[in-house]
Amino acid sequence: MDKANYEALSARLKVLAHPERLRILDALRREPECVCHLEALLGKPQPYVSQQLRLLREAGVIRDDKQGQNVFYTICDPAVSAWLDAVLGQVDVALERRDRHERIAECTCPKCAPVTLSLAA
Repeated sequence: MDKANYEALSARLKVLAHPERLRILDALRREPECVCHLEALLGKPQPYVSQQLRLLREAGVIRDDKQGQNVFYTICDPAVSAWLDAVLGQVDVALERRDRHERIAECTCPKCAPVTLSLAA
């Protein structure tokens, strides 16, 4: 590996090593999330969360997928997913279900929208 590759790897590890970005990535490895969910999870304001997402997106770690008015973020680099599993451990499905946060009343994304039951006759 030449010096340029070490520099690039070092820069990527610096992006991944931030505690709040690790929390974001830990959430995103379970399922795509929108900013409102990440705000609730981190207890941080939207500009802060958006800044962290921008850094991860610029590093090629995550991508954003627009669905109507909403943007959902997901991990797009399989090497990062494998690294997260190695560093944080495999996702425990039982804990995953328990740790998902509740719907956020102020959020208008499809995940938070109230479930409506249709009564087809």
